[in-house]
Amino acid sequence: MKLSKILTITAVIAAFSVCNMTMAMDLTKASGKAFTVAVVDIPLVVQKSPQITGLRTERQNKLNDLETFVLNARKDVAAQKTDEAKKALEDKYNKELNERKDAIDADFAKKLASIDNDITSLIRIKAKKLGYDLTLIKGSVIDGGSDITNEIIKELR
Repeated sequence: MKLSKILTITAVIAAFSVCNMTMAMDLTKASGKAFTVAVVDIPLVVQKSPQITGLRTERQNKLNDLETFVLNARKDVAAQKTDEAKKALEDKYNKELNERKDAIDADFAKKLASIDNDITSLIRIKAKKLGYDLTLIKGSVIDGGSDITNEIIKELR
């Protein structure tokens, strides 16, 4: 991704965060309650997540199995006597390889989305339990907010 696109996306996220915070602060001023903001280092939470670590290990194991499949398929194709038999078997193995890879990718994406939902819910629940009115991604905050990343990581274990 180009740097300019990343900077644009970051600026948009920051603008939305500021708008959300401004609206929430206006509402809390009217109620007389102090406005509290939490920040969470999402990349660190993901890095420390046992679910993510397990998912990565599972995916790597499946990719290793796929590599073994490819090596065996190559041997099988090479053992064929005619070019037609080699071509037919190669086509069969390529189709099966693509199906297996697509299944691995789809399973990974589905499980990753589920873990993402779990982490997001955990952050939301923990921030509310700690009494925060607004939770922001730490990377979009230059200064301020209470960092609750470690509390989130403790809950993951």
